[in-house]
Parts: sequence; C-alpha cells; structure tokens
Amino acid sequence: MTDLLADPVNTLSVTVTAPNDPNLCGSFAGKQVAFVVLACYPTVASNSRPDYPLPTGHVVPHMQTGASPPLFADAGARYPLLAFSHGYGGSPISNDYIQALSVFASYGYIVVAPFHGDPRFSSLKVDDLGDAVTLLTHLTDFLALQALRPLSVSAAIDLVVAHPQWRDHVDTTQIGGFGASMGGETMLLLGGAGLTTSLGFAWTQITVDSRIKAAVGYVPYFGQVFLPAFGRDEHGLDGVTLPYLAISGTADTTAPLIVTEQGMGRLAGRRELVALTGVKHGFDVASTNDIFTWALTFLDAEVRGSTAARQQLSTMASVAGGGDDRVVIPYNGPSAM
Repeated sequence: MTDLLADPVNTLSVTVTAPNDPNLCGSFAGKQVAFVVLACYPTVASNSRPDYPLPTGHVVPHMQTGASPPLFADAGARYPLLAFSHGYGGSPISNDYIQALSVFASYGYIVVAPFHGDPRFSSLKVDDLGDAVTLLTHLTDFLALQALRPLSVSAAIDLVVAHPQWRDHVDTTQIGGFGASMGGETMLLLGGAGLTTSLGFAWTQITVDSRIKAAVGYVPYFGQVFLPAFGRDEHGLDGVTLPYLAISGTADTTAPLIVTEQGMGRLAGRRELVALTGVKHGFDVASTNDIFTWALTFLDAEVRGSTAARQQLSTMASVAGGGDDRVVIPYNGPSAM
C-alpha cells in the first residue's frame, strides 16, 4: 500500500517492529513493517470535499487530502475512538468495509483502520483440513500475519491520540474495537488472548492493549475444530476480560458457530453471542440493520458506558426486520445480574 501513495508525507501511517521471535514471525522477526491507516470521523454537514470514487463503485466519503485538517461536526468535542480491523486479505476500502466505517462515524465515532496488507505475509486460508495441512508447512508466515495485526491496530491508536490534527478530538477514556472475520480474532488478541502457535495447539500471548474497553466481532474467526485459533480447546481465551460481542452466521463454515460458542464460553468478561440464521461467511446485506444495531448497542453500553444501552442488551432478544437473529449466549453485563 505504501508504494501506491501519491502524498506519503500527509498520509496516516505507522511502522511496527515484528516480535524478534523466529518461531512466531519467521523471516519477519525483528523487522520493521509499515502500515497505512484510514480514519473516518463525524463531519460537518457543510463538508464540500469531494468523495473519492473506488473501482468497486463505492466511495471514500469527503476525502481529506494534503495537509488539510479534519472538519469535525463539533470542533470542540472529544469523540470516542473505534479501532477497526478488516477481514483476512481485505482492506478498509474493500468489500463493505468502507460503508461500515462510514456508519460507525455517522454514529459519533472516530474510526481508525489499518490496511493490514495480509498477502505480504501469507496468502493461505484455513477453510478445511487440506488447507490446514498446507498452512502448517508455512506456519510462521501465517503466525507473523496474525501477530502483526493487533500490533498495527495498537500503533494506529497511538498515532491518532498523539497526532496534532486528532489528539484534541479523541476521548481516550472511550476506545473500542470492531473486527470482521480475522479482524474479530485481532480484537481478542488485543485483549490478551493466546494465539495458536504449533501443531500441538500450544499458544502464545501477543500483546495486551488495555485502552480498548470493549470490542465487537462480526463472523469472528475463532479457528476451526481441527485448528482452533486460541490454543487447544480455546484455552488461550481463559482469563481474557475484554467485553466482547460476537455476531456469527449459522451457515458459516470458515468461522463455524460451534467453535465461536466454545471460545466465547471461556471469556471471563462481559460477553454476548448472537447468531444470524442461514448467514455464511461475509457481510449479509439482509442482516445490515441487525448487525449494526447489535454492534452499536454493545459499543454504547461498554465503550460509552450507557446505562440505557446495558439495560437494552439485558432484555434484547432480536432486532425487528432484516434477517433472523437470535441470542445464543446472553449478555452478562451489570443490568443482567
């Protein structure tokens, strides 16, 4: 991504040093890796900056260019920050991610999203046992990919809270996360979860970013039955207190609901698991309102500390209209006790 920049000086970007552990990061151990960062924020209604058209037909709304500063809806306000981690092989401007960033920004969040650049590390996937066998012969590349994701998210948060154009507009006491697919795994790694690092399902903790108060995972990747993401029987999630909402699809074979349910049951903090009936891996357009209603309500409850949102979650069974959504693991927040 850095090779495509027309104006690198004025582009948000971070450099992360990979852990100096060849067993974890292979050929990337100890090396510096650059990540471009996209930020989306609540802006004034009079923002006349043109949209930047993408080849997909979507746009980057009101594209900020050069040294121009952000145009916040309220120049004197401090907004909650949402760290956003896209799915494996994607980017903040691919698929439906740019639309998701825009939705969260429209609800008052400054959203910061690194371009993870997954193909730089590995182009493998784990959808079946055959994939797992192939992956295990290139395991350190895949581990480097996963380990650098949470580190790049933390670096993106560091960047925004210190940047002269952004620091006075961020409420550092209200930082949350949202991750899709492997981005959901990334959020749990930020919460201190242990990542599977061997065929014997040993696991290693990558990092802990205590600034993140809560996170949401959409079709979050907890691994497969034959290769769990967080150690044997997902024990790498034991003791993780990060409040977490998982929104999973019952027909998802890439991030199976049964594996997600096992992992969610090990979390020690406030959590909830919602299932979307018949939904496979990917963004389900019919469930758009379900996805964002659940996500925004959970973030309001756990990041913004809204008592009303917590009370709503404690009784909320589904969202009207859209797809068929149901609660698998109920919310165990304060209002549910």
